[in-house]
Amino acid sequence: MGKEAMNTQAFNAGLLEFLQASPTPFHATKNIAQQLTEAGFVELREGDAWNLQPGGRYWLTRNDSSIIGFVFGQRPMLETGIRMVGAHTDSPCLKVKPQPELTRKHYAQLGVEVYGGVLMAPWFDRDLSLAGRVSYRGEDERIASALIDFAAPIAVVPSLAIHLDREANRQRSINPQKELPPILLQLGESDKALDFRDLLHEQLRRQHPDLKIAEVLDYEISLYDTQAPAVVGLQQDFIASARLDNLLSCYVGLRSLIEADSAYTSLLVCNDHEEVGSASACGAKGPMLQQFLERLLPEADQRIRVLDRSLMVSADNAHGVHPNFSDRHDDTHGPLLNAGPVIKVNANQRYATNSETSAWFRDLCRRASVPVQTFVSRTDMECGSTIGPITAAEVGVKTLDVGVPTFAMHSIRELAGSQDACYLYRVLKQFYGYPHAFE
Repeated sequence: MGKEAMNTQAFNAGLLEFLQASPTPFHATKNIAQQLTEAGFVELREGDAWNLQPGGRYWLTRNDSSIIGFVFGQRPMLETGIRMVGAHTDSPCLKVKPQPELTRKHYAQLGVEVYGGVLMAPWFDRDLSLAGRVSYRGEDERIASALIDFAAPIAVVPSLAIHLDREANRQRSINPQKELPPILLQLGESDKALDFRDLLHEQLRRQHPDLKIAEVLDYEISLYDTQAPAVVGLQQDFIASARLDNLLSCYVGLRSLIEADSAYTSLLVCNDHEEVGSASACGAKGPMLQQFLERLLPEADQRIRVLDRSLMVSADNAHGVHPNFSDRHDDTHGPLLNAGPVIKVNANQRYATNSETSAWFRDLCRRASVPVQTFVSRTDMECGSTIGPITAAEVGVKTLDVGVPTFAMHSIRELAGSQDACYLYRVLKQFYGYPHAFE
């Protein structure tokens, strides 16, 4: 095995570990912060005064689910601009409702909401668990929050047998209100009904025995598939996992930033709520990045001049051409897995790429000896969007959209090429060390 293959294998091992440890945006943000801290980055709090030092490395979070990591470069930003990479921490999923307890035919179930554009069919017959953030009142009367992860498979959404739905393989729609509540346990005649807050209280005590919890007040809890991420295929060509969209990009950006050159100001921003429009205090349509840049560069004239020399790479997975559905792609724009990152283009600004930003990225790929592809939707089909156009509009920075080609996007288990994450990592490392401003 060659050195490059060994590096790719090691990179993918770290990626799979990160994916497994990050069942929710809260856990992903915590894990990003932990890796940044281990690499020498220092936490900043938005409510404190900052004293940034040239060459310093820092990170900050908002809502426990969005994070900015950055290197405060030694060279003046007016000379170098800022190298920015953006991704998002959230993925489509099922979220537990505020009063979720359901008891039907002696089965204890949970009411759920659909978060984002979920492919619902793959959620049936999976070994599911629960994770997220719980807010509680402590015995000292203070309100605080903690993360939990049940980890074990404790829920399932069983399919209806084919004998009771003969049309299931020909024509079937899914009613999420009626058909997606998972089953957690079977109740006997004398058993008490499930109390979800009591269940969370018990799990908090188990995972955080040092906490003095008087009452669980509220929560943001999601279901997730417990099947571990894996490298699959006869020749290990693929990575199969939940949340590849878009934790893969978060991890690639994280590892690239950790190795960024201290000479240049570089940042990674991973926002929550992209899958539902980004309109929140910690989403890309909110003020988090803009407020950070205002604190980094308080003088407006200087900030505008620096942004004119800067570039944002919005990294979010792209649609690989599916061999069973190749007619869903433009004939000349069908990205292949394991053939390099994809530049995403849309004439109606659903992606922020233009010819200038695309040219810079192609040159970065050349410098990193990485192949590059292009995606454009069929003209008769709508395409999705990303944080790229939002960030470009909110901040005014030159932006492009790129991503790793993927199958089954928004499924409970997605598929990417085993070479592509490392390809993108090599390009972003090149980007963070690029010696010139993007003028």
